[in-house]
Amino acid sequence: MLLLSGGLLALVESRASILRSGTEVRLKTVPVDPRDLFRGDYVVLAYPISTVDGGAGVSYRRGDQVYVTLAPDAEGFARATRVDKARPSTGSVMIAGRVLSTGACALNDAGVADCASGSRRLRIAYGLESYFVPQGEGRAIETTPRARIEVVAAISAGGEAAIKRLLIDGKLVYAEPPY
Repeated sequence: MLLLSGGLLALVESRASILRSGTEVRLKTVPVDPRDLFRGDYVVLAYPISTVDGGAGVSYRRGDQVYVTLAPDAEGFARATRVDKARPSTGSVMIAGRVLSTGACALNDAGVADCASGSRRLRIAYGLESYFVPQGEGRAIETTPRARIEVVAAISAGGEAAIKRLLIDGKLVYAEPPY
């Protein structure tokens, strides 16, 4: 019993440590779905950093672990500057993810799919794609224009990420407690 309790505590503490001491980054979002019958209301979020250019000469496959280096843009939102199969040794903020597909179309600034880069584009999941909200509030977030929603995520030194806050028009809507 003590071993099971210790295992559960370790899982909770690993997420709490990301939220407490991880590097914060602001992410633009695109809400997708509002609810799930079995899990309650949640919002499925997509991010511009979820579709990145894999670069020339490197082959990626579905399921590959990748590390995406992030840098702030002029507005302070994180943007992907580089993707690597191995963890970079630089002091930059990087987020770990898994390749969902290759040849993905990215969303441009107008929110329209842009497929110009062809097979070099990767669609990546970071574990930040679902956010649970209080019962009955998922639909309100889904109908909010995407330009008004942003996420503040905490990223550990190892690249693990967790949603820390959800903002609409720069105002706090939900904050994730560490425990």
